Amino acid sequence: MAIKFQYNKTSLGEMGKQLKMRQKALPTLKSKEAALRAEVKKAKDMAEEFEEKQRRLIDSYDYMISLWGEFDPDLLKITDIELGIQKIAGVKIPALKGIKFDEKKYDLFSSPVWFADGVELLKKIAQFQIEYEIFSRKTELLDHARKKTTQKVNLYEKVQIPGYEAAVLKIKRFLEDEENLSKSAQKIVKSRQDQTEKQRSEETV
Repeated sequence: MAIKFQYNKTSLGEMGKQLKMRQKALPTLKSKEAALRAEVKKAKDMAEEFEEKQRRLIDSYDYMISLWGEFDPDLLKITDIELGIQKIAGVKIPALKGIKFDEKKYDLFSSPVWFADGVELLKKIAQFQIEYEIFSRKTELLDHARKKTTQKVNLYEKVQIPGYEAAVLKIKRFLEDEENLSKSAQKIVKSRQDQTEKQRSEETV
């Protein structure tokens, strides 16, 4: 990205202001990037943990597979998933507040005794699946914010800060050269004036 500037004091002030602003913001951006990177890993680990919990829970009830044909799927339904919003490093992400289930009543005497366990098992499986989905979404949102922050860090660190530093240096050198030329010109003019005055004095005498 080319930094546009003019060779004058106004432009020098503006370039200096832009440079200081980015130099001041860079450490904060780097801290945010590190925090987001850590949160992405944490959310990813949690998603994998809930996925593993769900898998282990299903595996532990393998012996019941042949019985599930008797189970009434209408006994349990999810009616609502309550979500909240939390902020992590300035990023809004979903947070699970609760899951509402609708449990259909059934005859305890005529139904198989394992139905109660089946209902609780399905609740846990559903909860682990929902937790997995939420932490997967958290991972996506946080990683997206992390990538944007990394891009900004790189833009400041590798492009804009060096660009503004170079612009400030060029303007300063130009103004210094201009000042030196002005002083040299003044000296030449004064020297010529002095010489002219001297000649006049000599002619008068």
